[in-house]
Amino acid sequence: MEKPMSGKFRCRTQSWYIVLVSFLLWLTLYMCYLYSSSVTFRKRGHSFVANNHTGFLDSSQSFHVVVRDDETQDPSHVEDIDIVDNVVGDDETEADEDKTTEFSDVEEVNQVIDSMLSEDQNGTDTDSAKDNEDVTSNEEVKNMDEDDKPVVQSSAQDKRKEGRSTKQRKGTTANVSERQRDKKSEEDQERRKEDRVVKQKETANVLERQRGENVEDQAAKRKGAANFLERQRGENVEDQTAKRQENADVSERQGEDNPEDQPVEKILPAVKSRTERPQRPRRRERNKPADSLNPVMEKRIEKVVAEPRRQNPVQAGSDSCSGRYIYIHNLPRKFNQDLLENCRSLSFWTDMCECASNLGLGARLSNDEKLYSNSGWFATNQFLLEVIFHNRMKQYKCLTKDPLVASAIYVPYYAGLDVGRYLWDPDGFMRDYDALNLVKWLASRPEWKRMWGRDHFLVAGRINWDFRRDPKNESDWGNELLNFDESRNMTMLVLESSPWNYNDFAIPYPTYFHPSRDDTVFQWQNKMRRLKRRFLFSFAGARRPGRHESIRNELIEQCLASRRRCRFLECDKTQKCHKPANVMRLFQNSIFCLQPPGDSYTRRSIFDSIIAGCIPVFFHPGSAYVQYIWHFPRDYNKYSVMIPESDVKTGKANIERILTRVSRDRRVAMKDEIIKMIPKVTYADPSSRLGEIEDAFDLTVKGILDRVETVRNQMNEGRIVNYDFEEEESWKYFAIGKLGPHEWDAYFSRKIGKHGP
Repeated sequence: MEKPMSGKFRCRTQSWYIVLVSFLLWLTLYMCYLYSSSVTFRKRGHSFVANNHTGFLDSSQSFHVVVRDDETQDPSHVEDIDIVDNVVGDDETEADEDKTTEFSDVEEVNQVIDSMLSEDQNGTDTDSAKDNEDVTSNEEVKNMDEDDKPVVQSSAQDKRKEGRSTKQRKGTTANVSERQRDKKSEEDQERRKEDRVVKQKETANVLERQRGENVEDQAAKRKGAANFLERQRGENVEDQTAKRQENADVSERQGEDNPEDQPVEKILPAVKSRTERPQRPRRRERNKPADSLNPVMEKRIEKVVAEPRRQNPVQAGSDSCSGRYIYIHNLPRKFNQDLLENCRSLSFWTDMCECASNLGLGARLSNDEKLYSNSGWFATNQFLLEVIFHNRMKQYKCLTKDPLVASAIYVPYYAGLDVGRYLWDPDGFMRDYDALNLVKWLASRPEWKRMWGRDHFLVAGRINWDFRRDPKNESDWGNELLNFDESRNMTMLVLESSPWNYNDFAIPYPTYFHPSRDDTVFQWQNKMRRLKRRFLFSFAGARRPGRHESIRNELIEQCLASRRRCRFLECDKTQKCHKPANVMRLFQNSIFCLQPPGDSYTRRSIFDSIIAGCIPVFFHPGSAYVQYIWHFPRDYNKYSVMIPESDVKTGKANIERILTRVSRDRRVAMKDEIIKMIPKVTYADPSSRLGEIEDAFDLTVKGILDRVETVRNQMNEGRIVNYDFEEEESWKYFAIGKLGPHEWDAYFSRKIGKHGP
């Protein structure tokens, strides 16, 4: 049968339109049904459990794929069902975006279908009036010829094409969604990498800032410490003048009032103001007494009376320790014991661990050469005095645990060992660190406030210049322990004191002799008396080529020129002078021992020669006469010979001729006096106690107690402590006992030997 032509067979064309409209209506209803189902699933949580798996189907995409595959009967898309983990995060966001994309595609399809329906309906309404019977006749539809089959086939092909286009749209949508996911995942990875890089940069910047802050903190701490020290030494002149004027007014008012009508504790004697006292030139402003340096300290001294000591329960008549009690401060370990435990760090050249053995005495010396006694001799280091003194103080028979009963308070700080670790370090902050912490710790204690530290004493086992650094030069030698206001209130015991300061006192260097019994001392003294000495004089020491003012070179030349009458032991790199046997052999064979200044006024050799019964020859009064006022006789001619160093320097003095002119009787008298001085310059073994003999420790404690009692009386009388003399004339007041012009003024008109060894 031929294919119908266009315009003919009108009934067939209308039938085709009817079928198409019916199909579109059916498809529209079916799409509405699917849309309502997807909305229902979205309201219920956008997902449902499939095949008993722990994953969930996507609420929009997966469900639509399953339904449409059922419609097209294409089982190849069953794999498109997504089973995803129930994870909150980026996956949910991507799923929501996919849902939105798919819903937009469905809406576009619905709009196209609606437009097609509207056009077909208009055409159908136009032809429906003419062909109403044909449209409604079911028989004509049933009796259609085979010519209608192409129309049906074309509608089936349209369905398949539409299904394929739907699949393509779905595939395209899925591909787009997948590409979007991949793109987003790549963007997320890049974003994470950028975040990690940013975090690493931020961490590096933070570390760099922390390093910079640490450096700035250290610099700030050092600067703060320097400023703090400077403030301590600072002086407010206006406040001082006002306070002194006020004190003068108070004193005048007290003088006008009737003292009998006032309580005794309220009566204070009139104190002269600073402006009323005769003015004398001062060498350095920082050498003023502590009372005039610090207005607060001056106020305390003028208006506060020292608290009286508590009476001991034992009756005064039967208490042999009355007025002699000493309290030992329990310091933190870092100020003493920790230094000994870290003895390897105390010196770069000496094994201080061995030197600190035997309670600070060092290793025992054998008597193979018959130079010593059978016991009591040790290889003692001169810088271990504070350890020896501390151990001796533990054996002191008048110790007390009640500071209110004590006449004096001992501070067991190993100042010499502490500063010795940093003497060659240019950083002054480290040298001052522990010393500054110590004085602040002491000032915070209730024991300090009884006399504001004037009953405290401390042993520093080095010369005073190791603790008096120039405050304007941080890289200068030593630390500033003796410059602190708190230290200026205490009594400081050093190996060599300053002639121009009133609060430090010299005590003997430790020697090799440390007896444990009185008999050992007596036997040694008798042995020194019987010795026959071969040399008129001797000298043990080293040259000082870099110091023009030193007279050592001249002394060595004169000793070598005297041939058999003088013996010279050179202390060179062979370290002969570090062997006790060499030193003691030389001094035991000499009548006189030359003791010139070295790096400072004093030297340990002075005391080694006294132990050996050798008469010392001094060239400067600062080497002994103004130093050891508690241990040496005030009349220096009784035990020594004095030759002015200026005469030696200019060549006017011939050492051999001067010593030869000393009479035999005077030699014997001086030798006897020296032998009597042996126990006074000896520190007994801390593990035992001497009987009747007073050693260097006993004389030092007696001097401390007398000084503290004098200060206490001055405070109770309302007087400013140590204000009866200028501080630069301290050497006159303590060594000679009177002020005014003296033959030694030329020696102390300048400060030499300030820097330690």
